[in-house]
Order: sequence, then C-alpha cells, then structure tokens
Amino acid sequence: MEFRLLGPVEARDGARRVALSGSKVHTVLAALLLARGRVVSDERLSGLLWGWSPPATMNAQIYTYVSRLRKLLGPGVDLVRRQPGYQLIATDAQVDVLEFERLDRLGRKALEERRFEEAAGALRRALDLWHGPALANVTPHLAEAELPRLEEARTSALEHRIDADLELARHERLVPELRGLVSEFPVRERLRAQLMTALYRCGRQAEALRVFHEGREVLAEELGVDPGHDLTATHQAVLSGELGHLPRPASARASLTSPRTTPPVMVPPALADFTGREVELAEVCAQLTSESGHHGVRSPARRILITGMAGVGKTALAVQAVHAVADDFPDGLLHVRLRREDGTVKDCAAALTQLLRALGEPCDDTSAPHGGPEQLDDLIRRYRTRTAGRRLLILLDDATDELQLDALLPATTDAAVLITSRSRLFALPGSRTVALDPMGTTESLALLAAIAGSARILVERDAAGVITEACAGLPLALRAAATRLAARPHWPVARLARRLSDPALRVEELCTGDLDVRRSLGSALRQLPATEQELVRTLAPGASGTFSTAAALDLGLPQEVAEELLERLVEKSVLELAGIDADGAPRYRFHELMRLIAAGPHECRAKLRLTRAS
Repeated sequence: MEFRLLGPVEARDGARRVALSGSKVHTVLAALLLARGRVVSDERLSGLLWGWSPPATMNAQIYTYVSRLRKLLGPGVDLVRRQPGYQLIATDAQVDVLEFERLDRLGRKALEERRFEEAAGALRRALDLWHGPALANVTPHLAEAELPRLEEARTSALEHRIDADLELARHERLVPELRGLVSEFPVRERLRAQLMTALYRCGRQAEALRVFHEGREVLAEELGVDPGHDLTATHQAVLSGELGHLPRPASARASLTSPRTTPPVMVPPALADFTGREVELAEVCAQLTSESGHHGVRSPARRILITGMAGVGKTALAVQAVHAVADDFPDGLLHVRLRREDGTVKDCAAALTQLLRALGEPCDDTSAPHGGPEQLDDLIRRYRTRTAGRRLLILLDDATDELQLDALLPATTDAAVLITSRSRLFALPGSRTVALDPMGTTESLALLAAIAGSARILVERDAAGVITEACAGLPLALRAAATRLAARPHWPVARLARRLSDPALRVEELCTGDLDVRRSLGSALRQLPATEQELVRTLAPGASGTFSTAAALDLGLPQEVAEELLERLVEKSVLELAGIDADGAPRYRFHELMRLIAAGPHECRAKLRLTRAS
C-alpha cells in the first residue's frame, strides 16, 4: 500500500487508486498517517474534522469514517481502536511524507560532508515527491494545523538543494527560480542571500545589491527587524568582491569547518515521575507542532498559555511538553522565569539579556533596571532580529501580565512560545489557552503511587484516599505528601493520613525540601493588590463551601465593586467559579488549601475599609 499526502491525499494498492470519497474520510486518513503510528484521540479528530463546532453525533461519525477506511484499505492496514482514539498501523506501507524526510536527511548530510552532487540529487528526489499543495483535499481545520509545517520542510529542503547547486556552479539556471521564490517568500533571508550570490556570479553586482536593499526595506516594514547575519554577510561579500562562494548560514559553515554548534537548551529536565495530564499534554504538544509558521505565508503565531492556580503543575506540564516536541525545534529550547524566587516580577531587560546570551548575543549585565527606554528598545530589537527565521521553542514561565510579555514575543511565526501564568491573560494576541484544574481522584492516586510506591498505596488504599482528599488534587501538595512517604519507608501510609486529616496541621505537613505548599500559595496571595488580599483573608475563614457575591456585600462593599473584585480573583486563579445559582448569580469557592492558608491564624482579619465608588 502506498499513501500520498504531498498533494491530494491518496491511497494506492499497486497501480490501483483506492476510491476514497469526501474531505472527511481523507482528513481521518491523513491525520492517522501524520501521527506516525501514535494514537489520535477522538477529541483531536473532532477538531480536525469540525473545528470548534462538532456535531452531537461526532463519535458515531468518526466511527463511521474509520470503519469505511478499514473496509477500503483492506487487510494490509490495521485501523484499531485504542483509547482515547484510533491508531493506524501499516508496517509495509510507503508514505511519501516519510520518504521525503528520509531523502531530506540524506541530502543535508551529504551537503555537510561536501558531497554536492549526491546532496543535490537526494534533495531533488525529495522535492519531486510533491505533486502540488500538500493535503489538498482535507478539511480546512487539518490544513491549517499541518500544512504550514509541511510547507516549511519543503522550503527548507529547497534552500539546501539550491546551496548544493550553487556549489556546483549552476548559478545561471538558478536566477529565474530564485527570483520567483524571493517574490513568493519576501522575508525569507536565506533565499534572498542565495539570489544575491547567483546574480553576483553572473556578473550582475548592481542587481545583487538592489535585492539586498529591497529585502532590508521589507524586513523593516513587515517585521520591524534588521537583516540577519547571513544576509548582511552576503551584502558585505558583494561590496568587497569576495563572493566567490556562497556564505553559508552559520549552522552550515560550522558543520563544514568544525563540530556542529549545539543549539541552546535552557529548559529543566523533564520529571521522571510525571503522571497524569495526558489530555492536556497531548493538546499542548499538538498546538506546538501543528501550526509551524514559515516565511511568505501569514500563518498563526503559536502562542500557548497554560494557566491555573499556584501549585497546579503548570511548569511541570510545560517542561514535559517542551521535551516531547523538542525535535520540531532544532534551533533551540529557551526558558526564562519571569518572577524571582521571592515572587517579585523580573525586569524585562533582565529577561531579554538572559535570552540573548543563550542565543550567542553578548550583552551587558541588566540584572537590575537601568539604562532607560532606549536600552530596552535596543534589547527588544536585537532579540527580534536574533529569533527571526529560527525554529525555536521559548518557554516564558510564570508571566504576570500581557505588558510583561510584549517585549518577549518574537516578531515572526517560526518560533513557538509556551507561556505559564496564574492569570488568564485574555489580551494576549493569537494565544490558545489550556486551563489546568486540580487532578481528579484517579490521577491523584496515580501520582501518589508513582512517587511513594504503588505496592504501598495498594496495601493502604483507604489511607491513600484520605491523603488525596486532603491534598484536594493539587499536584504540589500530592508531591510533597508522596515525597514524605518515600523518605520514610517505615511509616504506615495511615500515619500521614491522620496528620493531614486535621485542617489545623495540614498545610504545615505538606512541606518537604523545595516542595512547600504554604510558600507557593502564600506567594500567590502576597502578589495580589492590597484590596484583594484583604478581601481574600476576610472571606476565607467562613468560606468552606461555595459562596455568592452576597458574601462580599455583607462586608460593606458596593455590589459593582464586589463583583469586580471577585471576578479578578477568578482571573488570577485565587478563586474558582463554582457555577450559577437558581437566581442566575455566579457562585465561587476557594481551593481548600488556598482557603486554609488565607484563613491562617497569623493573617489579618480586619474588616475591609473601602470607599464607595464615586
């Protein structure tokens, strides 16, 4: 069986073309093939088939499409149901995407080893597998998710093939092709540098310089950045008459003259005992890898926000996702914490300096705010120039607000940005949000067992249930409890369960090493404005269940002020929205550990003194 995705989606059995009909069937087949043997969830298939508006019968329809494919493709292809979705297994099948990637790898390796004829041949065979726009007969939802990544891979292979052809002195035949490519991808600097090189070698120096100046204007107008190193080096080589050979991109030059420069990897290691969050992890990974931006086409910027209360595992999920998709970002994995250890907000200049140093840009020390707006503007310009055209994954951890992030977002869509924040950040342009709730009972027990030992938890399952209930699904609390058990193998699980069952002792028991529930949740409370802090500390002692706006009105607050303050606390993940009551009014609740900390005996419980709104 042969499958084709680099053009209209097709399946062929020898010379016979399998008669697939309808964009939905083609979409299901393409999605399963692009998963490369992994399970594709029903939710993922639904999004690729219908977007945000799936029909009520979506599961039945997906089942019908899969059954139809199973019948049409025959016994050589296994289409099996594996929770939470479907898996396609076709060991002996040929898939043009996989063959394209194999030939692309061979061509790049030959290019690095200066075997230019072999490189040009392999890359040309890879590009010949394309029969028009990829995924031409699938739904717009799948095309939006996967087509940019495939087009980027094709354009990159094309650039490498042109590199090989330039080395083989084929510059005259390349000029018309490169003219069209630069017109199609006006901000792709590498293609522009290749056109300048081909023109110069044809004795057309003035035209080569004009191509550079046109590119500089386009980059400034479209992206607000200056030409990067490779385009600037080509320009200088034209001016000095030294363009006998193409100034390869830095990565290619390094591969020919010295060992390959290692791309920056700043992210912490993934947790070996990461447990649960399968649905959220799959969603984040899919969003990071499904909308790869490329020059010349305005594809959506990949900006994913993971939000939730302190201690709910935002950073752990983000780091796990970064490691899972690392192969899709060959230019580096960047990471910067946007708060200091004491919870205060990190200065933008300090964050930019940290990122620029990782990208190889020398910077002065900006650990404290100084230098004024001019210095910050210069850092932003250099950062956007350094990140332009690079396939980076940037993790911005513990963001405060949208204003803090403005300076840290790359100007182009080549880089993906993963953000964690306690706040919802509704004004972040082009972002998709993954909201993390506390874990359910099953996930909580699994996390407890992964750290403390599954045999121990199975023997004392009731006591383990008491612990998970006391932790209220908060991963930080569960890790602290499980780590205490793991460090004390002689303890019965019931001993810790008894300690945690007392609310007066619970928070203090959930502390071991760096895992400190009081410090984490207390820091989140301390970052609130004074008015919101006072409201939280006053409400918390009597708010063991759900409550409405009336609880704040009883404190003497005007209704509009009370509603606004409570909504802000929901947006900052200090309160949870618990539903709507019979009168249509929202009801709120504290996470129990947040409530215990806010209502602690050392907290101020003075009555709110707020002036009425004028």
